Amino acid sequence: MIKRSRLFGGKTRVTFCLPEGEPGGTVSVVGCFNGWEPGRHELVPRRNGTRSVSLPLAPGRYHFRYLATGGVWLDDEGADAVIDGLGGRLDL
Repeated sequence: MIKRSRLFGGKTRVTFCLPEGEPGGTVSVVGCFNGWEPGRHELVPRRNGTRSVSLPLAPGRYHFRYLATGGVWLDDEGADAVIDGLGGRLDL
């Protein structure tokens, strides 16, 4: 699930959220906004039973995927589009 909220200065806070434990292990969101670097934006467990991380992003188009322990890649159907080979796309 992806949540968006407008910030001052034209940026948007994008919150990437997954259920806790699905998939198991550590999960990071990786994309063109962080050089596709695993571990840089790791989803953190929340009290409501989810894991999430929020990023302030400037207007633009972003591609991303989730990377879980063991090299498991996941796409988010909540993205503006899911493109084979590129993962999810956000248009901000």
